[in-house]
Amino acid sequence: MSFTSTAVAGILASEAAHVELPMPAWAYGLVALIIFAALAFVTASYRDVANRHRAKAEAYAARHGADEHSGH
Repeated sequence: MSFTSTAVAGILASEAAHVELPMPAWAYGLVALIIFAALAFVTASYRDVANRHRAKAEAYAARHGADEHSGH
């Protein structure tokens, strides 16, 4: 038997072996859902941050001009 036929026989034998997943397939979807929900919570926690510091923004605008960052 040549090396090529031995290698092919080994590859075919390894493909026939069934590999079990470490957890059920639906659990992967659940893990992904939990991760995306956590990331969505972190993203939503930054919502409306500028309005929390309105006094600082108004003081900055008074010192540096109201439309310095407006792009006009």
